[in-house]
Amino acid sequence: MNIPFLDNWRKRHEADTSPLTAAFDRDPEGVGQLLAECELLRARAQETGVELDDSPRSLAALDQLPPRWRDDPEELPWIGNDAGLYLGTVIVRTVPGACWRVWPGGQPVVRLASGREIDVVEAGLDWAVSGSPELSHVYAEAAEF
Repeated sequence: MNIPFLDNWRKRHEADTSPLTAAFDRDPEGVGQLLAECELLRARAQETGVELDDSPRSLAALDQLPPRWRDDPEELPWIGNDAGLYLGTVIVRTVPGACWRVWPGGQPVVRLASGREIDVVEAGLDWAVSGSPELSHVYAEAAEF
């Protein structure tokens, strides 16, 4: 059966699929490992003596770092993105039932066992720009659900 409006709908929604979404569909564990890299954030933390060991304690240590990245408008969004991905990594690895999801546009989020989804990248960017919400607080809220 040929239904023209369905063809148009399919084309629109297929176009929403990002490379990250397609990769996640094929290998969610591999994408999770890729999201956990956060190289810039790990390098900046190491420079200050903070070890990022994927624990909630390391999120509290990040919250205490002097925000030198705010002086560099080019580095700021990258640090924020990495902070969000690191936050998501800690949640996925330590909160039972939490897992990575990728929205159709390619935005990685964390889905909790309750079904609630946390846009960790947005939280990381907010943290990098203003220091609020603290990463450890976002984690604490996620761990409660």
